[in-house]
Amino acid sequence: MSRFGYFLSAEDHTPAELIEQAELAQQAGFESLWISDHYHPWNDQQGESAFVWTIIGALAQATDLPITTAVTCPTVRIHPAIIAQAAATSAALLGPDRFILGLGSGEALNEHILGDAWPNAATRLAMLEEAIEIIRELWTGEVVSREGEFYTVDAARIYTLPDQPPPIYVSSFGPKSLELTCRIADGFISTQPDAESVAAFRKAKGKNAPAQVGFKASYAETREQAIDHMYRLWPNDQLPGELAQVLPSPQHFEQASELVTREMVGESPAPLGPDAETHLAAFDDFVDAGFDVVHLSNVGPDYRGFFKLYETEVLPELKKRHGGGRTT
Repeated sequence: MSRFGYFLSAEDHTPAELIEQAELAQQAGFESLWISDHYHPWNDQQGESAFVWTIIGALAQATDLPITTAVTCPTVRIHPAIIAQAAATSAALLGPDRFILGLGSGEALNEHILGDAWPNAATRLAMLEEAIEIIRELWTGEVVSREGEFYTVDAARIYTLPDQPPPIYVSSFGPKSLELTCRIADGFISTQPDAESVAAFRKAKGKNAPAQVGFKASYAETREQAIDHMYRLWPNDQLPGELAQVLPSPQHFEQASELVTREMVGESPAPLGPDAETHLAAFDDFVDAGFDVVHLSNVGPDYRGFFKLYETEVLPELKKRHGGGRTT
């Protein structure tokens, strides 16, 4: 049984559009929200990158859907003690069971902005582990002082706390990050239909351990228009390897994305265009991989048309096929 949520892409929509999309998502029957947390967009065509914690405050008033950050990096740009406070406030504001702190090891694109060196992958994972320890310790409400390998906390205490600390889900790509996720995370986050990683996480954490995933679609009046939107706004999704973690600026992503052709975008598994069955079929691999919540984001300007399609044709059929859809 899977549930279905909407992924708010803060890189290519204004704050007002994000709030409107969240409202439309709830009206259409989506059951949860993801929201990205970046300092920069991936390229200048996307053109936005709002501060996620401000948007979450607005979302708390606009909808009653649960929200997961997908994902926050608590290691370089923002000290984990600050992330702990921001997440605690968000969880207190949203209320019981409505906030999940999704964390990851980050990208140079967002984390280099204060002039800090961008660590190698092994160091980033070690930093993430220590950051999560600090966040959880601060969520106890006790005074915390510690000098760790990467972070110092001096007599810090978080006073505004939710009744229960929110779960921490961790994004994982590759065996080393998956090992960390299996050890310390409450839930698993991915953007790939990675059944092996879901199975490994549940072997480590229990058969009902939560796993969330997100992917992109593009709704438009024609498939060709949808391909144009995806090619213009998100060609970087086609870049291979570790480029997403190491390139430092939108301009570098634009240069690398010159290697991506429109044909490559058209051949991607993303659902492109107005055909409901194409959108429905795109969920199969993620559901079959075992993810209990599947989110997707619409790329392009016609998000109102997207939500109409999903409300009338896609979400009702997803509920029939996979047991998702609203339960209340």
